[in-house]
Amino acid sequence: MIFLRQIFLGLVGLLFVTSSHAIIIGGQVTDGSGIFEELGLPFSTPLGPDNTVGDNTFQTPNLYAFNEGQNITLTQGYNVNIGSNLIKDMIISSHYVFFDPNGSTRQEGWVDFDADILAVITQTSLLDLSDTFLNNNVTYLNPGLRGLESNDSVSIGTVPNELNRLYVNWVASTPGDYVRVITGLSDGGTDPCSNNPAGTGGCPTSIPEPSILALIGLGLAGIGFARRRPINLIS
Repeated sequence: MIFLRQIFLGLVGLLFVTSSHAIIIGGQVTDGSGIFEELGLPFSTPLGPDNTVGDNTFQTPNLYAFNEGQNITLTQGYNVNIGSNLIKDMIISSHYVFFDPNGSTRQEGWVDFDADILAVITQTSLLDLSDTFLNNNVTYLNPGLRGLESNDSVSIGTVPNELNRLYVNWVASTPGDYVRVITGLSDGGTDPCSNNPAGTGGCPTSIPEPSILALIGLGLAGIGFARRRPINLIS
C-alpha cells in the first residue's frame, strides 16, 4: 500500500513538471558605460507605456534582453538574416536583445542563452513579420530603423562552447538597435513563466499530457484495488 501511494504521488508530481524552456542565462557589456540587464515580463518602460519597446522608450546605455516565448510551434515559415530560415511546424524559443541609448553611443557585449542559437533576425521588415508569432503582451514599435544599420553587427559564437552566445557591436541613437534571437529548446534553470499566468508573457497554457493522465488513472485504480483486496491471514 505504501509503495502504491508513492507511485501515485510521483505521478501527480508529473503534472507540475514545467515544459522545456530556452532562456537567457547571462550577459555583459564589454565596451560602453552601461550594464547588461535582463527584463522580466511584464516590464516597466522608462519613457513610454509599460511593455513597449522599439522607438526611444528606454534611452539608457544598458544592454537589454528578455525572453519572448518558449516552445512556439510556427504556423508558417519566416526568413531570417543570420542562420537558417524558420520553417512551418518548427518548435523554437524566441528572445529580444536591444540597445536604446540617449544619443549616438557605441556598445559591445554579449548575451548567453541556455540553448544554441539557430537564427537571428536583424532587419526591420523581418522583425515586423516575426512579431506575429508572439503572444506576450509586448507592444513592438516598428520605425524604419528598428533593426540594425550598416555600422552595426551581431554574430553567433563560433567555438563549440559559445554557440549559445550572441555578440553585439553596434552604435545606436534613434530609434535604437533591436534583434530577435531564435534558439532551440532546453531545460531552463529558471522558468521565465513563473511570474506570468499561462497564456500571457509568451507562456504556453500547460495541460497534462494524455499519457500522464492515463498513468494517474492507473495509479488510482491500483490503490483502490489494494484497499478493497481482503487480507489473507495465515492460520
